[in-house]
Amino acid sequence: MRKGLLSAALLALLALPGTASLAGCGVASGGDGSSPQAESSGEAAEKSEEEDRKREETAEIAKDKEILAEIEAKKREEGAQEKLKRREQESVAKNKRSEQELKLRSKKREAAAEANVRKREAQIKRLEAELKQREQTSRSGARKRSGTPNQPPHAEALTKAP
Repeated sequence: MRKGLLSAALLALLALPGTASLAGCGVASGGDGSSPQAESSGEAAEKSEEEDRKREETAEIAKDKEILAEIEAKKREEGAQEKLKRREQESVAKNKRSEQELKLRSKKREAAAEANVRKREAQIKRLEAELKQREQTSRSGARKRSGTPNQPPHAEALTKAP
């Protein structure tokens, strides 16, 4: 009986590690009775494939990020060029308006200067006419006094000389 108990205990001890692997506490069994080395090489191959997929996904993500960064940089550049072009057009329009305003002011000043010149010329003509008239009146008054036509008043003294 003792022998039976011992053999039963041995069988139980030997069965214990086998049940542990069946319960999932160790290397997973394929269920086909293959060796643990075959299982570990299969897992290694699976791990290798998984790592390859992860590397490929990481590379794809990095490539996508790079493409996205390029697209965003292009958009920023295009936006900056558009903004620059718009500013340039605004500047050209502003310069054109300023130039037109300057031309208009210049024309107004020129017209005012011409009007001032005409006014002064008219004033000069009027003063010349006034002066001429005064000279004529002063000559005619002197002629009346001296009786000689077109001679200045002091010429009378010269003609009467001995």
